[in-house]
Amino acid sequence: MLTGEFYSTIDEKGRILIPARLRSALAGEALYVTRGLETCLWLMLPADFEQLKDTIISTTSSMFDRKLRILQRGMIAPAQLCEFDKVGRLNIPMSLRESVGLSTKDESVILGTGNYLELWSKEEYEKYLSESMDEFLDAAQSLSQMRERE
Repeated sequence: MLTGEFYSTIDEKGRILIPARLRSALAGEALYVTRGLETCLWLMLPADFEQLKDTIISTTSSMFDRKLRILQRGMIAPAQLCEFDKVGRLNIPMSLRESVGLSTKDESVILGTGNYLELWSKEEYEKYLSESMDEFLDAAQSLSQMRERE
């Protein structure tokens, strides 16, 4: 399981050091990098990305479904398989960095969210946390109510 909040900087060549604890959980596998929801990138193991892809492209009729085409274009099309270098860095493609406002030499946040990682600019992540606090508290209350019914 991938968990934790880590701060790192994307270097001038577009590489980011993935913390050793996360790398060991990933067993050195390459990661698919693609646009996530909100303003972040998702970094996923190939098997997890394949599941996502198969969910979005479930049948040949998906090419005729407007919402599925949007997901295909937003998540599947821009995805790129990125390998770790010897030091444990991933080269994040410029087009993906630019799509979520990740700049080189600025601090970034890597979040372990269970079975994938999220990569945010620190500024965007802090903005997201601030703006979503009410929703977070509502979700926590809903979870509490669900637990009480069990």
